[in-house]
Parts: sequence; structure tokens; C-alpha cells
Amino acid sequence: MANHKSALKRARQNVLRRERNRIVRTRMKNAVKQVRSAANENSKDAAVEHLNQAKSVIAKAAKKGVIHRNTAARKISRLAKLVNTVSL
Repeated sequence: MANHKSALKRARQNVLRRERNRIVRTRMKNAVKQVRSAANENSKDAAVEHLNQAKSVIAKAAKKGVIHRNTAARKISRLAKLVNTVSL
């Protein structure tokens, strides 16, 4: 366990940040799952709607530093590619 005052504070901060990051990451995963399930059901309108929501959630996660910006771009690109393959 941390002994110095600054190390104790850092440990407290890490716990809060970890919890915040976990919430953002979970929200992002759920958004991606919604896009994928809509694409599997061949529901073009729903897939496009969920894609727009997922783009926003992923971009916010990258902005907060939860994921790297290139990872965010890759995820968005792959989801858009998936939605584009869905037939009407």
C-alpha cells in the first residue's frame, strides 16, 4: 500500500478514473453491439441510426482518452463498412 501522502492521493484518483473509464468503455461496447445486431438483422435504417449513435460514443471515448484516436477511427470505419454492406 502507498505510504506517502502524494501516493495515497494518486491511488484514490486512480480508483475514480478506472471507474469512469470502465463506464465509458462499457457504453462504447454496447453501442457497437447495437450496430452489429441491427446489421445482422438486415435492418438498414436501424443500423444507420445506431451507427450515428456509436460514432458519437466512440469519438467521446477517444476525446476523454479512454481509447486512442486511431483505435476510435478504426472502429468507426469498420462499423461504417459493415453498415454499407447491409442490403435494403
